[in-house]
Amino acid sequence: MTLNTRTAFLVVFAIDAVSFLLSALALRRLPAVAASPRGPSGEPALAVLRDKPYTLVTFLNTIMLFYMPLLSLVIPLWLVQRTAAPHWMVSALLVLNTLSVVIFQVRVASRVTGLTSAARSVRLAGIAMLAACAVFALSSLGSSAWLAGLVLLAGAVLQVIGEMMLGAGSWEIGFDLAPAGKQGQYQGFFGTSTAIARMAGPLALTTLIITWGTPGWIVLGVLFLLAGTAMGPAVRWAERTRVPAAVRLSADPVR
Repeated sequence: MTLNTRTAFLVVFAIDAVSFLLSALALRRLPAVAASPRGPSGEPALAVLRDKPYTLVTFLNTIMLFYMPLLSLVIPLWLVQRTAAPHWMVSALLVLNTLSVVIFQVRVASRVTGLTSAARSVRLAGIAMLAACAVFALSSLGSSAWLAGLVLLAGAVLQVIGEMMLGAGSWEIGFDLAPAGKQGQYQGFFGTSTAIARMAGPLALTTLIITWGTPGWIVLGVLFLLAGTAMGPAVRWAERTRVPAAVRLSADPVR
């Protein structure tokens, strides 16, 4: 079997289908979680829309998630149009990203143990993303294919480090700041970050990077840095607006 044949594509689809099946079997082994009690009557149905700190956190997370179209769309276009790197480097960068997440994501996430460490992880993700954007911009310099390829690999390493730090931090923030009885609506709202990044990211990033070139990379990196840095103050603001569980229990009438 060779690449770029009908048989090869069918085998890839079959492997993908088997992976979904194995994932479903693994999920069935998770323990059932009891439903959380509903909040007091009279509260708005979509309280998350009135939660300004959580809205800000979600907005910042949306900006950070604009890294998502980079490897799947922007980097391939950049590599082909602006660098001398061999085209097969597109696949190499995707494999590097996938293997790195599979091997190291749990280790990176183990360092996040609360909101403080989660905000710090997102801030470091912003720094790593800025560095990755700067390195990707350098890949267009010179005419050496191998040098361009090495620079792209270095940028991909920095990018996946930022990706893993962001994943660990944002998950902790999204869940910890959501009230126990409203996890559904809060997680639904927080999840719009991914949808918006996937929908608006390709248009925004292709315009920014492919059209502007190196200045576009710098602008994108600075946006990552600003969003990552702002996550800490936003999380602390959200924490101050939360009523501690002990206070809520003491305020409840004796039944």
